[in-house]
Amino acid sequence: MALSLVPLTASAATVYRHVDAQGNVSYSDRPERGEAVTLSPLTVVPAAPKTPSPAARTNTPEASAPSAAPPFLPYSTFRIASPTNEQTLPTGYAGNVQVELSVAPALRDDHRIRLLVDGRISQSALHSDVFMLSNLERGEHQISAELLDADGRVRHRSEPVTLFVQRASVNLPGNPNNASP
Repeated sequence: MALSLVPLTASAATVYRHVDAQGNVSYSDRPERGEAVTLSPLTVVPAAPKTPSPAARTNTPEASAPSAAPPFLPYSTFRIASPTNEQTLPTGYAGNVQVELSVAPALRDDHRIRLLVDGRISQSALHSDVFMLSNLERGEHQISAELLDADGRVRHRSEPVTLFVQRASVNLPGNPNNASP
């Protein structure tokens, strides 16, 4: 066995440094490519041990210890509190609306919320229960929210809220909601 390790050790220990005419440095294991270089030993950090599956943990003393992430606890309330369903956003708001959610118990540190407008994600998930939607186009929109756990999985979805947005139009100058002269 010792004989089989000798060639490995000898070939791994010798490295040659070569500098070409343009000053580029390269390293090789061929002696004709440059001068021998002695490398300092590498620092090796052992990998963290793998966590056994839940089935394998049941027979170990650590099975009763709490896991690193607390288990998912359902929220008793997860809904859009404002705007209210079928609310009309007047022209003067320019399609901007603040969306407030009611979440109980309080949002966990490792959970995020994202808003969907007309079924499409409107912005990145945030650890917040207040969002700002801006420049919504005129018409009817469906707003809903999704609660994501630490792994990015959807855990709750709110009931959709319908919002009617009024916007000024140069095509309807006589409209009393038109802010422009």
